[in-house]
Amino acid sequence: MQILLSLSVAILAGLLMTRVFKPLKMPAVTSYLVAGVLVGPFVLGRLGIDGIGFTSEEDVSALSLVSNVALAFIAFSIGSEFRLSALKKTGKQAFVIGVFQALTATAAVIAVLFVIHLFFPERLTLPQALTLGAIATATAPASTLMVVREYKAKGEVTSLLLPIVALDDAVGLIVFAVLFGVSKTMALGSTDLLPLVLNPLIEIVGSLVLGTISGLVLVQLEKLFNSNTNRLNMTIAFVFLTAALSMAEWHAGPVTIGFSPLLTCMMAGTIFCNRCPLSGDVMAASDKWTSPLLALFFVISGASLDLSVFRDIAIVLIGLSYVLSRCVGKYFGTYFSAILMKCSDKVRKYLGITLFPQAGVALGMCTLAMELGDAGRLIRNITLFAILVYELLGPLLTREALIRSGDITPKPKAIEERRENRLKEVLSMEEKSK
Repeated sequence: MQILLSLSVAILAGLLMTRVFKPLKMPAVTSYLVAGVLVGPFVLGRLGIDGIGFTSEEDVSALSLVSNVALAFIAFSIGSEFRLSALKKTGKQAFVIGVFQALTATAAVIAVLFVIHLFFPERLTLPQALTLGAIATATAPASTLMVVREYKAKGEVTSLLLPIVALDDAVGLIVFAVLFGVSKTMALGSTDLLPLVLNPLIEIVGSLVLGTISGLVLVQLEKLFNSNTNRLNMTIAFVFLTAALSMAEWHAGPVTIGFSPLLTCMMAGTIFCNRCPLSGDVMAASDKWTSPLLALFFVISGASLDLSVFRDIAIVLIGLSYVLSRCVGKYFGTYFSAILMKCSDKVRKYLGITLFPQAGVALGMCTLAMELGDAGRLIRNITLFAILVYELLGPLLTREALIRSGDITPKPKAIEERRENRLKEVLSMEEKSK
């Protein structure tokens, strides 16, 4: 009963918050996140009333399965952006810009945090600076995809944005594995290089192989059905199955054999959309089915944001340095690589802004950073602070960038007026019937 109450309160709070923020024309993602903060352990949860908000972090963690499933569908949907027909036009640009902006963000964060380390070595160590630099590569696919869907963004910037966001996951895994390995060696004196080299390689290759197999099997099974409803049901079942299999993990001595759920589901979506001729209809139906799931995901994400990080002024200052330096790295890394790839002026100006949001993958990285002990807790708190800032402001910046680039076109006033008049007519008829 408690879980069902929490789920219903989360969805209702998110939907009602979109009405509150409608006059401000904020993206639905921001509304959901704010609703999550309000019903989370640090606001309504403080009242300690069961059924009204999340009373503890354990209540939020109990719904982690929902977040995992939502991320699986987000990754599967983003995989559809890797259609060969589109990649022939933008594939080389997306690859070069994606890798360059990720590495530039890492370099910018490390440079700024290294200066802070020189002045305040007792507050920020070099291993912590290197690890935070590695975490800076990651971008939030969920927030970006939600904004694109909500405003039906379409254009040159959007066509590059989604593949780059997907590519960030692979680049981030490699960069994090290398820099975190170096940090761990410096902090703990560990010199075991075998897992440092093999773990990220196994994870990436294994995820691509598992995702490919899953996508190919799904394509064959879809041929057994003539009904779009049954095809949709089969697709949903396979996304669940792929997400479950990607969570498997084995240990062979110091080496970990595992998968990245995001990469695995992205690859499955890529294979499915390139090999199944009816994938367009199935994906359109899937997007509608997952709408409440994504709303719930963002409310839960908002509830999991730890507001206690604001109590430590040092974390706030280091966090702001991290946020600003990462934004500078993302923006100028994108800008200069877009010039190199001879992209249009609007891509150079606005694509980098859409890459600011950060969440899920970064959370996974900072969880691994806890292996550094006390140093890991500081990394986690700074990352949580940054995610709080990025998740609340990132969707707004993404929307504005896509509007200015022309990928989001405002609805004509005539359409808005017709909708308002239609709503008034419905309300008037209801009053007369009473």
